[in-house]
Amino acid sequence: MKIRRLSLRVRIFFAMILLVLIASILIASVTIYQYNEEARDYHRDRLERKENNIKRNLDFVIRGTTWEVKTEKVRLIFKEEIYKIADIHQSEINIFDLEGGLLMSSKWSIEEDAFSQCLSPQILNVLSNTAKHRYVEKTTLNDQTYQSSYTYITDEKFKPIAILNLPYLENDDFLNKELNEFLERLGYAYFAMLILAILLAYFLSKYITKSLKTISDKINATRLEKQNKRIEIESSSEEIATLVNSYNSMIDELQESAVKLATSEREQAWREMAKQVAHEIKNPLTPMRLSVQSFQRKFDPEDPEIHQKVDEYSKTLIQQIDTMSSIASAFSNFAKMPAQQNEMLNVVQIVKLALDIFSEDYIVFVADEKEVISQLDRTQLIRVVTNLVKNAIQAIEDDKDPKVVVSVISENNLVKIAVSDNGRGISEENIPRIFEPKFTTKSSGMGLGLAMVKNIVETYNGTITFTSQRGKGTTFTATFPKE
Repeated sequence: MKIRRLSLRVRIFFAMILLVLIASILIASVTIYQYNEEARDYHRDRLERKENNIKRNLDFVIRGTTWEVKTEKVRLIFKEEIYKIADIHQSEINIFDLEGGLLMSSKWSIEEDAFSQCLSPQILNVLSNTAKHRYVEKTTLNDQTYQSSYTYITDEKFKPIAILNLPYLENDDFLNKELNEFLERLGYAYFAMLILAILLAYFLSKYITKSLKTISDKINATRLEKQNKRIEIESSSEEIATLVNSYNSMIDELQESAVKLATSEREQAWREMAKQVAHEIKNPLTPMRLSVQSFQRKFDPEDPEIHQKVDEYSKTLIQQIDTMSSIASAFSNFAKMPAQQNEMLNVVQIVKLALDIFSEDYIVFVADEKEVISQLDRTQLIRVVTNLVKNAIQAIEDDKDPKVVVSVISENNLVKIAVSDNGRGISEENIPRIFEPKFTTKSSGMGLGLAMVKNIVETYNGTITFTSQRGKGTTFTATFPKE
């Protein structure tokens, strides 16, 4: 899966557990390395001790022999003693001449299988050319590791007479057992520590992120249009306290800005409304003025058609007065908040009633149920339907076969009223402004219909949405809660 950003709490939790695991792995690794080092030192020192002890015994035999001490007499000098010394020290002993040839061994049965009858030139070279006159060779045979030390046997005057070889088997069974026991105890200890770390990480991460979660919830709930509460957290760390203080300062500034913005918006709205009212009233006043002036100039009491002209002037004035009255009513309806005189209504029946005022035969009504009950205001519901249907009718072009479909849909605890047309659709540049007051694409009207509908729907905690395709039509959907 795509790894999303982990929360601080989860990161703290995993970091502590990972720290314990890494520590346990490092300590186990160091322990194994240390045991291996100690094992190598142990075998090296043990071989040296055996070699020194055996050489002292051989020297004692040389000092007590009656034979002439030289290489040719080595077999006679150590003929019986080599077996005694090997038995005392529990070690195999091999003696070579100075040329590397095998002279004698405490275990002749192994001699042919385990050791060469002649030493390699490398061993002889190291023995003769190093200060210690000693060489240790390490070999592996049948999955077992051997060390073989080579050193000179000297006479009383420290003249080399032979080469002593001591094969040594590295038996790590005891050390391995000790290491395994230690690692087992270490595993138990770190398992207990891991459980403790998990518990500690859980509570510690919860404690650390508790304050951050509170701040996060408050920030997510912050809204410009409502009263936001300050954060009150006790016993917080210095960093959290700084963050809380910053948030509270932001809330205070936001509240002041919201008040100023609301005041400014109200003032601007009244200015725009006043301009619109003045503009709409001036439109009919101009023809009224011209009509009165024309009547004043042409008035002749003796004119036989005076009564006909007076009727024409009167009709013109009455028509313009009606226009002004319509403008005043439209602004009054828009400015007035819907009075929520709610009652339990059958929405299907009320929508049918609202459609009765339209004579267009292409208006189709559809309902998925015969009765959909909702608590609404009858007048406001009719106003919503009539405005949406009027807009749908006016959106249909003359060259099309017109069709308007009004639907009532019951969906869980919601009732939806949808009005669809096959008109010209809404252009993309007009979509963001469709519910703005004063916005209209028609040659007549003041652009208050959809704004009023939106105002009514939202008063009942509903929503109004629309979908549109250019040249194919538009669907407006008003959604109301049933209760």
